[in-house]
Amino acid sequence: MDETCDAIVLGAGHNGLILQAYLARAGLDTLAIERRSKSGGGLTVLEDPLHPGLIHNSHAFFLRAITGMPWYRDLDLEGHGARMIEPELNVAMLTRDGGALEWWTDIGRTAASFAQFSERDARTLQRWFDEFGPVVEHILIPEAMSPPMPPDERRALLKRSAEGRRLLEVSALSPLEFVRQEFENPVIQAGLLFFNGLREVDLRVRGFGHHIAFLLASPSKAQMSAGGSAALGGALEKAVTSAGGRIVTDAAAGRIVVENGRAIGVETADGRCFRARHLIASSLNPQQTFLDLIDADVLPGAWRRKAKGFRYNVLAPLFALNLALDAPPAYAAAERYPEMARPFMTILGLDHVRQFDEIVRHHEAGTIPPTVMWGTCPTQFDESQSADGKHAAFMWEKLPYALDGDPANWDAEKDAHGAAMLDLWADYAPDLRGSVIGSFTRSPLDVVREFPNMAAGDLLVGAFTGGQIGYHRPFEGAGDYRTCIEGLYLCGSSSHPGGNITGLPGYNAAQTIFHDLGLDGGWLPVPAMQRIQELAG
Repeated sequence: MDETCDAIVLGAGHNGLILQAYLARAGLDTLAIERRSKSGGGLTVLEDPLHPGLIHNSHAFFLRAITGMPWYRDLDLEGHGARMIEPELNVAMLTRDGGALEWWTDIGRTAASFAQFSERDARTLQRWFDEFGPVVEHILIPEAMSPPMPPDERRALLKRSAEGRRLLEVSALSPLEFVRQEFENPVIQAGLLFFNGLREVDLRVRGFGHHIAFLLASPSKAQMSAGGSAALGGALEKAVTSAGGRIVTDAAAGRIVVENGRAIGVETADGRCFRARHLIASSLNPQQTFLDLIDADVLPGAWRRKAKGFRYNVLAPLFALNLALDAPPAYAAAERYPEMARPFMTILGLDHVRQFDEIVRHHEAGTIPPTVMWGTCPTQFDESQSADGKHAAFMWEKLPYALDGDPANWDAEKDAHGAAMLDLWADYAPDLRGSVIGSFTRSPLDVVREFPNMAAGDLLVGAFTGGQIGYHRPFEGAGDYRTCIEGLYLCGSSSHPGGNITGLPGYNAAQTIFHDLGLDGGWLPVPAMQRIQELAG
């Protein structure tokens, strides 16, 4: 081996960086191997080529409750330059008839917006906020921040407390069943299901009804990173390097070296070799890790079959339209709702719950549905991302990866679809078109080209159906971040609790590794199992 260290992390996205920072702070000599020329993964931005200093957030942007994440505090990310912004009017869904359904950081203002559509639904919102809050605080948040429990053991434990029994009852429903059972107004139903869709859970599948209740009861809202999403990635990199960790960029992993059943090193595609004394942790997807990087003769056949059978979300692929503007979008709804001069996340094109059936049908057929999109103008909230009074804005839409059966079709179609999105956007913001000074699109295929771990354009790196959740994520036998190969761990979004920018797969993998290596971990949280046991008395 050319170089030896204590621990190697494959992939320097946010999960890999979080794990590496904890290991480095514990005194381990750590090395991350990153295929791209910079770390941070989806926490990336582009500077506008025609307007230097104008920042486009080209991938991850809406960050849920980052300031409440334990790793944000433990790793002193604010001391490393991170700062989160959480606008009060957190989400606004504008309807074609000039209405607006609003989610505020204050539950009372949100309920008041609901009441304009349905007084009954406003009361229902407040009831779920009050009733399900203890379930979120005492069960769901601790579970997300801990290695998962075996499902039978978890279910038996939940049955012992009132909060646990309520969670099981709500979880038995599908999101669609929950919303139709609890709310009456079709606009409110649509808005709640769209929020659920952002979390990539199939609306029709039972076992996920609690995801809607979680959104209703959680005090956490959408945030953004000051300076652009890459600033959060930069703070994570500083947390690693300040603790002595090293990051090797422009280095694609070519092979995980296994000897006598143990992972001992990594060979890169350009011929370099690195040895690991204690462990290798992969933030790549299971097919990259087990099928591409490990020789078939050292991996049990059952594991190869499970990795090959890993499935990705049909509804997850993302299409983006990014604009450079002379002025931020001015929504016509602001005449009726003055607060619409500065909405954070804005949802357009969604008016009724029945639209979801059509969206799903189009995704399954590989065709483009009528546009429902969401986005923002970051420069309205953070002047550091603007330049010379110019603004950046974007809209996202969920669209099929294999367009008309082939993802390559996107290269010819993406600009035309971007123009259609601009047409819809201008329906809600009539002066928008005259303000555009530049634009570009990013298709689901473009996402995969930049981030190959997001196979089939799946931002969550793995479906939440087919048993690929909790203790069985990515598949049975690998749910605790350990693998069948000694010294090889998983730490990416294909593990519990899944994708989006949460950092919890990396954080939870760190808990498992600290336990296995006997490392001193004053930061280690109380396990979720213990928290749930305490509820039962």
